[in-house]
Amino acid sequence: MRNIVLPHPPEYKSIRRWHRLLAVGLTCVSLTSGCVASSRAGDASPSSIKILVTYHSLAGNTERMAEAVVAGAQSVARSHVVLKRVGQVTADDLFSADAVVVGSPVYWSNMSGEVKTFFDNWQFKFGVFPEFKMRNKVGAAFATGGQVSSGKEVTMLTILAAMLGNQMIVVSDGGAFGASATTEADSPGIDDQELANARALGRRVAEVTKLVRAGSSH
Repeated sequence: MRNIVLPHPPEYKSIRRWHRLLAVGLTCVSLTSGCVASSRAGDASPSSIKILVTYHSLAGNTERMAEAVVAGAQSVARSHVVLKRVGQVTADDLFSADAVVVGSPVYWSNMSGEVKTFFDNWQFKFGVFPEFKMRNKVGAAFATGGQVSSGKEVTMLTILAAMLGNQMIVVSDGGAFGASATTEADSPGIDDQELANARALGRRVAEVTKLVRAGSSH
Protein backbone atom coordinates (compact mmCIF):
# COMPACT_ATOMS: atom_id res chain seq x y z
CA MET A 1 0.00 0.00 0.00
CA ARG A 2 1.40 3.24 -1.16
CA ASN A 3 0.60 6.86 -1.88
CA ILE A 4 -1.54 8.22 0.85
CA VAL A 5 -1.95 11.84 1.34
CA LEU A 6 -3.61 13.21 4.42
CA PRO A 7 -5.67 16.42 4.44
CA HIS A 8 -5.55 18.96 7.24
CA PRO A 9 -2.74 17.75 9.54
CA PRO A 10 -4.40 18.88 12.83
CA GLU A 11 -7.10 16.22 12.39
CA TYR A 12 -4.52 13.45 12.53
CA LYS A 13 -3.06 14.16 15.97
CA SER A 14 -5.00 11.55 17.91
CA ILE A 15 -3.70 8.01 18.26
CA ARG A 16 -7.20 6.66 17.75
CA ARG A 17 -7.39 8.43 14.39
CA TRP A 18 -4.16 6.77 13.23
CA HIS A 19 -5.51 3.40 14.36
CA ARG A 20 -8.62 3.88 12.22
CA LEU A 21 -6.49 4.72 9.19
CA LEU A 22 -4.37 1.63 9.70
CA ALA A 23 -7.51 -0.49 10.13
CA VAL A 24 -8.66 0.33 6.58
CA GLY A 25 -5.20 -0.21 5.12
CA LEU A 26 -3.95 3.36 4.67
CA THR A 27 -0.30 4.37 4.62
CA CYS A 28 0.88 7.98 4.94
CA VAL A 29 3.45 9.69 2.81
CA SER A 30 2.47 13.35 2.90
CA LEU A 31 0.35 15.75 4.94
CA THR A 32 -0.96 17.86 2.10
CA SER A 33 -3.63 16.40 -0.10
CA GLY A 34 -5.78 13.28 0.35
CA CYS A 35 -5.60 9.54 0.93
CA VAL A 36 -5.23 6.52 -1.27
CA ALA A 37 -6.12 3.06 -0.02
CA SER A 38 -5.01 0.24 -2.26
CA SER A 39 -6.58 -3.18 -2.56
CA ARG A 40 -5.29 -5.94 -0.37
CA ALA A 41 -4.57 -7.74 -3.64
CA GLY A 42 -1.77 -5.28 -4.38
CA ASP A 43 -1.17 -2.48 -6.87
CA ALA A 44 -3.79 -1.25 -9.25
CA SER A 45 -3.56 -3.21 -12.51
CA PRO A 46 -5.42 -3.26 -15.83
CA SER A 47 -7.74 -5.92 -14.38
CA SER A 48 -8.48 -3.95 -11.20
CA ILE A 49 -11.24 -1.45 -10.65
CA LYS A 50 -10.67 2.04 -9.29
CA ILE A 51 -13.15 3.52 -6.81
CA LEU A 52 -13.07 7.15 -5.67
CA VAL A 53 -14.59 7.74 -2.23
CA THR A 54 -14.91 11.46 -1.55
CA TYR A 55 -16.59 13.41 1.23
CA HIS A 56 -16.92 16.63 3.22
CA SER A 57 -16.62 16.50 7.01
CA LEU A 58 -16.15 19.03 9.80
CA ALA A 59 -16.99 17.04 12.94
CA GLY A 60 -15.36 13.86 11.63
CA ASN A 61 -18.54 11.78 11.43
CA THR A 62 -18.81 11.70 7.65
CA GLU A 63 -15.09 10.99 7.51
CA ARG A 64 -15.54 7.86 9.65
CA MET A 65 -18.30 6.67 7.34
CA ALA A 66 -16.03 7.31 4.35
CA GLU A 67 -13.30 5.18 5.91
CA ALA A 68 -15.81 2.35 6.42
CA VAL A 69 -16.94 2.62 2.78
CA VAL A 70 -13.27 2.26 1.80
CA ALA A 71 -12.93 -0.84 3.98
CA GLY A 72 -15.98 -2.42 2.36
CA ALA A 73 -14.74 -1.71 -1.16
CA GLN A 74 -11.31 -3.10 -0.28
CA SER A 75 -12.89 -6.39 0.78
CA VAL A 76 -13.57 -7.13 -2.90
CA ALA A 77 -10.54 -8.48 -4.76
CA ARG A 78 -8.70 -6.21 -7.21
CA SER A 79 -10.33 -3.02 -5.91
CA HIS A 80 -8.10 0.05 -5.85
CA VAL A 81 -9.67 2.74 -3.64
CA VAL A 82 -8.87 6.44 -3.50
CA LEU A 83 -10.09 8.44 -0.48
CA LYS A 84 -10.13 12.22 -0.74
CA ARG A 85 -12.02 15.23 0.53
CA VAL A 86 -14.21 16.81 -2.15
CA GLY A 87 -12.06 19.94 -2.35
CA GLN A 88 -8.97 17.87 -3.19
CA VAL A 89 -10.40 15.79 -6.05
CA THR A 90 -8.71 16.39 -9.40
CA ALA A 91 -10.01 15.84 -12.92
CA ASP A 92 -7.77 12.78 -13.19
CA ASP A 93 -9.22 11.34 -9.96
CA LEU A 94 -12.71 11.75 -11.36
CA PHE A 95 -12.23 10.53 -14.90
CA SER A 96 -9.91 7.62 -14.07
CA ALA A 97 -12.37 6.19 -11.53
CA ASP A 98 -14.73 3.37 -12.46
CA ALA A 99 -16.97 4.32 -9.53
CA VAL A 100 -17.51 7.40 -7.37
CA VAL A 101 -19.00 7.32 -3.87
CA VAL A 102 -19.86 10.72 -2.37
CA GLY A 103 -20.60 11.47 1.29
CA SER A 104 -22.00 14.59 2.90
CA PRO A 105 -23.19 15.82 6.27
CA VAL A 106 -26.73 17.19 6.32
CA TYR A 107 -26.82 20.99 6.16
CA TRP A 108 -30.35 22.39 6.32
CA SER A 109 -31.87 19.14 5.04
CA ASN A 110 -29.55 18.91 2.05
CA MET A 111 -25.96 18.25 0.99
CA SER A 112 -23.32 20.65 2.29
CA GLY A 113 -22.20 23.61 0.18
CA GLU A 114 -18.80 21.99 -0.30
CA VAL A 115 -20.35 18.87 -1.81
CA LYS A 116 -22.62 20.96 -4.06
CA THR A 117 -19.58 22.91 -5.25
CA PHE A 118 -17.85 19.59 -5.97
CA PHE A 119 -20.69 18.59 -8.30
CA ASP A 120 -20.76 22.05 -9.89
CA ASN A 121 -17.04 21.65 -10.56
CA TRP A 122 -17.74 18.56 -12.65
CA GLN A 123 -18.83 20.97 -15.37
CA PHE A 124 -17.28 24.34 -14.58
CA LYS A 125 -13.84 23.02 -13.55
CA PHE A 126 -13.53 19.54 -15.06
CA GLY A 127 -15.75 19.84 -18.16
CA VAL A 128 -17.81 16.64 -18.02
CA PHE A 129 -20.35 18.03 -20.52
CA PRO A 130 -21.22 17.79 -23.42
CA GLU A 131 -19.34 14.47 -23.77
CA PHE A 132 -20.92 13.05 -20.58
CA LYS A 133 -17.52 11.88 -19.39
CA MET A 134 -19.04 10.23 -16.28
CA ARG A 135 -21.45 8.11 -18.34
CA ASN A 136 -21.74 4.47 -17.19
CA LYS A 137 -19.53 4.92 -14.15
CA VAL A 138 -21.05 3.54 -10.95
CA GLY A 139 -22.19 6.04 -8.30
CA ALA A 140 -23.39 5.86 -4.71
CA ALA A 141 -24.05 8.13 -1.74
CA PHE A 142 -23.82 8.25 2.05
CA ALA A 143 -24.79 10.89 4.59
CA THR A 144 -24.66 11.81 8.26
CA GLY A 145 -27.13 13.97 10.16
CA GLY A 146 -27.73 14.94 13.77
CA GLN A 147 -31.34 13.77 14.10
CA VAL A 148 -33.33 10.79 12.87
CA SER A 149 -35.44 12.96 10.56
CA SER A 150 -32.93 15.62 9.57
CA GLY A 151 -32.73 15.25 5.80
CA LYS A 152 -30.35 12.34 5.30
CA GLU A 153 -32.52 10.75 2.60
CA VAL A 154 -32.93 14.09 0.81
CA THR A 155 -29.17 14.58 0.94
CA MET A 156 -28.47 11.16 -0.57
CA LEU A 157 -31.17 11.63 -3.21
CA THR A 158 -29.71 14.96 -4.34
CA ILE A 159 -26.28 13.34 -4.63
CA LEU A 160 -27.77 10.49 -6.65
CA ALA A 161 -29.74 12.96 -8.78
CA ALA A 162 -26.53 14.74 -9.74
CA MET A 163 -25.03 11.40 -10.73
CA LEU A 164 -28.10 10.39 -12.74
CA GLY A 165 -27.95 13.73 -14.55
CA ASN A 166 -24.47 12.69 -15.64
CA GLN A 167 -25.79 9.32 -16.92
CA MET A 168 -24.07 7.32 -14.19
CA ILE A 169 -25.31 3.95 -12.88
CA VAL A 170 -26.35 4.45 -9.26
CA VAL A 171 -26.55 1.74 -6.61
CA SER A 172 -27.39 1.56 -2.91
CA ASP A 173 -26.77 -0.63 0.13
CA GLY A 174 -26.81 -0.11 3.87
CA GLY A 175 -30.19 1.58 3.36
CA ALA A 176 -32.72 2.34 0.63
CA PHE A 177 -30.67 5.17 -0.88
CA GLY A 178 -27.23 4.49 0.60
CA ALA A 179 -25.59 4.31 4.01
CA SER A 180 -26.43 6.92 6.65
CA ALA A 181 -25.80 7.68 10.31
CA THR A 182 -27.55 9.65 13.05
CA THR A 183 -24.90 11.42 15.10
CA GLU A 184 -26.60 13.34 17.95
CA ALA A 185 -29.17 12.96 20.76
CA ASP A 186 -29.55 9.31 21.82
CA SER A 187 -27.16 8.12 19.07
CA PRO A 188 -24.00 10.23 19.31
CA GLY A 189 -21.21 9.68 16.81
CA ILE A 190 -21.11 6.65 14.51
CA ASP A 191 -22.14 3.29 15.95
CA ASP A 192 -21.12 -0.21 14.86
CA GLN A 193 -24.26 -0.83 12.80
CA GLU A 194 -23.82 2.42 10.89
CA LEU A 195 -20.21 1.50 10.15
CA ALA A 196 -21.39 -1.94 8.99
CA ASN A 197 -23.89 -0.27 6.66
CA ALA A 198 -21.14 1.91 5.21
CA ARG A 199 -18.93 -1.13 4.64
CA ALA A 200 -21.86 -2.88 2.92
CA LEU A 201 -22.24 0.10 0.60
CA GLY A 202 -18.55 0.06 -0.31
CA ARG A 203 -18.64 -3.68 -0.97
CA ARG A 204 -21.75 -3.40 -3.17
CA VAL A 205 -20.21 -0.56 -5.19
CA ALA A 206 -17.11 -2.66 -5.83
CA GLU A 207 -19.13 -5.75 -6.76
CA VAL A 208 -21.40 -3.88 -9.19
CA THR A 209 -18.45 -2.00 -10.68
CA LYS A 210 -16.73 -5.30 -11.48
CA LEU A 211 -19.91 -6.51 -13.21
CA VAL A 212 -20.15 -3.30 -15.25
CA ARG A 213 -16.49 -3.51 -16.23
CA ALA A 214 -16.86 -7.17 -17.21
CA GLY A 215 -19.94 -6.40 -19.31
CA SER A 216 -18.32 -3.50 -21.12
CA SER A 217 -15.36 -5.67 -22.14
CA HIS A 218 -17.54 -8.01 -24.22
